[in-house]
Amino acid sequence: MAFAADETIKIGILHSLSGTMAISETTLKDAMLMLIDEQNKKGGVLGKKLEAVVVDPASDWPLFAEKARELISKDKVAAVFGCWTSVSRKSVLPVFKELDSLLFYPVQYEGEESERNVFYTGAAPNQQAIPAVDYLMSEDGGAVKRWVLEGTDYVYPRTTNKILEAYLKSKGVAAEDIQVNYTPFGFSDWQTEVAAIKKFGSTGKKTAVVSTVNGDANVPFYKELANQGVKAEDIPVVAFSVGEEELAGLDTGPLVGHLTAWNYFQSVDTPENKAFIDTWRKFIKNDKRVTNDPMEAHYIGFNMWVKAVEKAGTTDPDAVIDSIVGVSVPNLSGGYSTMMPNHHITKPVLIGEIQADGQMETVWQTSGLVVGDEWSDYLPDSKNLIADWRKPLECGNFNVATGKCGGTGSN
Repeated sequence: MAFAADETIKIGILHSLSGTMAISETTLKDAMLMLIDEQNKKGGVLGKKLEAVVVDPASDWPLFAEKARELISKDKVAAVFGCWTSVSRKSVLPVFKELDSLLFYPVQYEGEESERNVFYTGAAPNQQAIPAVDYLMSEDGGAVKRWVLEGTDYVYPRTTNKILEAYLKSKGVAAEDIQVNYTPFGFSDWQTEVAAIKKFGSTGKKTAVVSTVNGDANVPFYKELANQGVKAEDIPVVAFSVGEEELAGLDTGPLVGHLTAWNYFQSVDTPENKAFIDTWRKFIKNDKRVTNDPMEAHYIGFNMWVKAVEKAGTTDPDAVIDSIVGVSVPNLSGGYSTMMPNHHITKPVLIGEIQADGQMETVWQTSGLVVGDEWSDYLPDSKNLIADWRKPLECGNFNVATGKCGGTGSN
């Protein structure tokens, strides 16, 4: 049913529907359409219907900025839900700042950032990468001593690995027991890389791979591990970018027993999650479709936006920025996630073992919720920085040592 333009509140959806990241991002566009549809069934927001405006930035990082500008300036959206890779997020940041609009970013990322106009609903490194390493170091996780940090060559893997390298060294791991390697987006010829992992793991010390390989390069990566006989019990891989959606299209044989670290799994057994999965499958008209962590992040972020708008009585970005800190909404693993003053949220951390059906069996989880840490305690330039967007501080990088805003990074 059609509404006059001024009777709707427009929501921008900025996800790649083509190109190398479409495998991951198309589902997030569909999840947003579902959330908007569900909210409209409840009467919309502030008595108005919500209207989705979908664009395709096509896995082309500069195009993200162009499409974001179009959504804000031309389509006059109240908020944007979008981006996956950090390079796409970094590309749009100046646009959201200049035009004073809101971005809800649903994917785990490298941290080292806190922007007034952005809400980070995915994991910071201390909500995914560091707990995963802690688990692998523990007796339960196999008491790993040697580490391969394997990533796609862009900002998220590079910064995450810089943090992990510093963290591992702080835990007494020697430099020669850490190997770091990067491959391009869409990389497919994994023989040499996997041979190097095998060789690195052949010294008799328990070895693991921490993978920040993104997008469709994951398929040939795991295939090659299996081809070369690298088994999960010998050299486990823990992945931060492989979820149910990526596994749905794969022969899972080579992946069984390997690990993933997220803040949500489809297999989580809660009434909230059952209802979410049911709604999703009805909406998408496919009872085989899976759910995943970034979908949950959009679920949390969207519901936080709705609550903040209702609290503020307006969709005005400045009013929403003021009203959203402290807003709590249910997550899907049984509990509430809260928007913190640093524009990051509280989340549980789960480590899952990949099963033959492409689902995860939770092998470990945090006892409570973890607050997202925007500036890493393990990097010298960041350890004294905090972000707090409440008045009067309103700063994304306040240096607690110097008492000044603008220590490093952007604010």
